[in-house]
Amino acid sequence: MIQAPFYDPKKSYYENYEQGPFGAFSDASTYERTVGTQATTIHGHTVRLPFGIPAGPLLNARFVKAALDKGFDVPIYKTVRSGEHGCHSYPNVVPIDIEGDLTLQQANEGLISKEEYTSPLSITNSFGVPSYSPDVWQKDATDAVAHAKEGQLVGVSFQGTKWEGETADSYIEDWVTTSKLVAETRPGFMEANLSCPNEGTTALLCFDVERVAIITRKIKEAIGDIPLWVKISYFIDQSLLEKLVQEVGTVVDGFATINTISAIIRNKDGEQALPGEGRLRSGACGQSIKWAGLDMVSLFHELRVKNNLPYTIIGVGGVMTPSDYHEYRKAGADVVMSATGAMWNPDLAEEIKASV
Repeated sequence: MIQAPFYDPKKSYYENYEQGPFGAFSDASTYERTVGTQATTIHGHTVRLPFGIPAGPLLNARFVKAALDKGFDVPIYKTVRSGEHGCHSYPNVVPIDIEGDLTLQQANEGLISKEEYTSPLSITNSFGVPSYSPDVWQKDATDAVAHAKEGQLVGVSFQGTKWEGETADSYIEDWVTTSKLVAETRPGFMEANLSCPNEGTTALLCFDVERVAIITRKIKEAIGDIPLWVKISYFIDQSLLEKLVQEVGTVVDGFATINTISAIIRNKDGEQALPGEGRLRSGACGQSIKWAGLDMVSLFHELRVKNNLPYTIIGVGGVMTPSDYHEYRKAGADVVMSATGAMWNPDLAEEIKASV
């Protein structure tokens, strides 16, 4: 069911940050939670329902608190950096015209944006991973983490940044510096965002296995016993995915997959849908990418069994209904998350709890 979204795509990122959340999330404190449950242990904590909202639409503590109060028991605070970093120009979210699965061929050939958000809902988003400075987000994230009630767990997403003039070594150290800052907020877990920054040696950092291994080991040394997840994208090369698991499967505590599928997006006139340099491609998400998320969860489950590893599997992508949640759980996901589905249906967590 499409409702008024809690992140308003007709407003800028900064307007949403200052004024949001919107829709039903704006009155989350009055919401009555149902008794349905599917209690699961995650990193030693009992979670009422292993369902939440991934890093992205939960811009600050107000958004995270609303998500918790709406029954999303595992929300993630939006990705932060070691310093202030600006957002791409408006618009940052637009609906795309597609029914059925978004194939990789379609993504490369290009999709067309549309005017209205209608079912089946798929969107594209392009923010550039904005962040306020640590003196702003540390206090705010601490407040968000503290709002969790019994049976809930809040994570904080973060990433290293290639600041101007940095070397490869200083870039890696920025990951470590940022991880220490996040650890001070004492989250239930931390998520290293390897799926957005094009800062690997080839493309997305998650595909640069050697560098990921170096970074994750250094982060774990820095943050101690706080569980560490890594957020990754869709892997076409299954042998590379297996190499990733072999390299860091004993280092990290969870793999969150997927983020989005990179796609060329044009408007109906054939022009670039999102203004600005380097934005012909942006991340497609929503119902049309569910196949890719399920595929990755199944692969991670197979590799976990094959290698006898204990990592947690977090399934993300195209979760719009309770049946989507159950499909992910059946495929091997220990935790399931929804961004687009949750944004336009704030009752999704309660609907899932009622279906358990």
